[in-house]
Amino acid sequence: MDQEHIPGAGDGEGAGRRRFLAIATGAATAAGLGAVAGCAGGTPDGATGTTAGTRPTPGATAGKGGPAGFDVKAENAKPGHADWHVTKAGPARAVEGFADKVSVLSGESFGLHVSTTAPRFTVSAYRMGWYGGARARLVWRSEALPGVRQPEHTVDSATRMVRTRWPRTTTVDTKGWPEGCYLLRLDAQGGEGQRFVPVTVRSAGGTGRTVVVNAVATWQAYNRWGGYGSYDGPTGGYATRSLAVTFDRPYEYDDGAGLFLVYEAPLLALAERLGIPLAYATTTDVAREKRLLEGAAAVLSLGHDEYWSPEQRAHFTAARDAGTNIAVLGANCCFRRIRLEPSDLGPDRTVVCYKSAYDQDPGFKRGQPATVDFRSAPGADPESSLLGVIYDGYPVDAPYVVTHPDHWLFEGTGVKAGDRFAHLVGVEYDKVNTGFPTPRPIEILAHSPVVCEGRPSHQDTAYYTTPSGAGVFATGTMRWVEALDASGDGRSGANHGLDAKAGALTTRVTENLLRAFAAGPAGRTHPAQDNVKAVYGG
Repeated sequence: MDQEHIPGAGDGEGAGRRRFLAIATGAATAAGLGAVAGCAGGTPDGATGTTAGTRPTPGATAGKGGPAGFDVKAENAKPGHADWHVTKAGPARAVEGFADKVSVLSGESFGLHVSTTAPRFTVSAYRMGWYGGARARLVWRSEALPGVRQPEHTVDSATRMVRTRWPRTTTVDTKGWPEGCYLLRLDAQGGEGQRFVPVTVRSAGGTGRTVVVNAVATWQAYNRWGGYGSYDGPTGGYATRSLAVTFDRPYEYDDGAGLFLVYEAPLLALAERLGIPLAYATTTDVAREKRLLEGAAAVLSLGHDEYWSPEQRAHFTAARDAGTNIAVLGANCCFRRIRLEPSDLGPDRTVVCYKSAYDQDPGFKRGQPATVDFRSAPGADPESSLLGVIYDGYPVDAPYVVTHPDHWLFEGTGVKAGDRFAHLVGVEYDKVNTGFPTPRPIEILAHSPVVCEGRPSHQDTAYYTTPSGAGVFATGTMRWVEALDASGDGRSGANHGLDAKAGALTTRVTENLLRAFAAGPAGRTHPAQDNVKAVYGG
């Protein structure tokens, strides 16, 4: 979300966006939504690859055993370890750290940079998945390691980027670690503190598989460790925001897990429970290596995937045009255009996004694309041309309203036209808006009325298909992945008041989606039937 495009908006954007994150991750109740500024209007404004010269068919299998690669079912049949949670976070700086690689191939090593007030600490590597409901398996644990309090961070005067320059504490060898998403838990000696460090053991390729993409650039943009993030600085003002942020620091949110636990872990657990053939990557991996999506059956953008490089977008688009299905399981996706630059520790470890100050960006002055919103000049390229939907605003908290109950994605849900699911639309939402580039044919499955700071609008869940056969699905709400874990009657206030009814709906629809998308180009078996005129009129 960006107040830069709202008449009269100013430096309140940073504080509002930080408040937004608290709301979106469940740290605030829906009752507080009205206090957040920033509903944007939706009006238009100006390593194993494939053989050279060949392209595998998305969903293609390698013999009777199914897609080549990692066996998700066999991995999740192993005993899980439900003790993976942080239960004793301790004081703010008791123990914390980061990895000097966002992802590695299995067998590669990475460095851990840890600061702690304890004399010793241990590292436990948990692979996240299903594991019979435990959600994690302990893959490796270190011996007790000597602890040290690392030097204070500094702030770059030009970009207000927080720098740590911590020496490497230890090297971790991933030999024998299966592909997947990992949380490393740091445990300070004597129970003085615990924190997570996320790392992805990426796949060498995604041929025939569904590629789960960790939205690490977005995690980092919202990271305010050291007092600065991409929205504001210590004063809470937009003018003091970081113009660049680095992976060379711990994550502040969710005990160091970034945005993984709210926006990604529930989907990962569901996909692994189903045994869907999966591959694993991060947004920085996809930007760097086009081959990661070549021949993939599908690629998943998870619950909060806002910050994209032009390379990532180009590689998603090329995959779609070759028949790979795309699922966008959040909202406000592909909204910010970023540039990836190296840090002191390696390539692609700095996320540059100047936003309204793009003309001050040295990279832009050298002829690189402006790091503004994709829909904005210069170089406007609205995200709807890829997603089908376009970001329309925040904050909202509204019921999700089914419009097209006979759609194949609703099979087995028992829904009827007009059925409502409380709180499922929020805190950001997307819609179909043909004033922007919109692929056709496109079907609207849910069309939910919202009022965003006095402006009536709608949220849309949509599905379109392409000449390549690819299907593209977008939930149009940020709460979809979070809802997968919803249970009870919602009165506790957990998960934004989402109840078991919303949990059952999102789970069944996502199961239908994952199975169909894993089978190959969904447009060949489930071509979209355009209904925009029927829904919107005119």
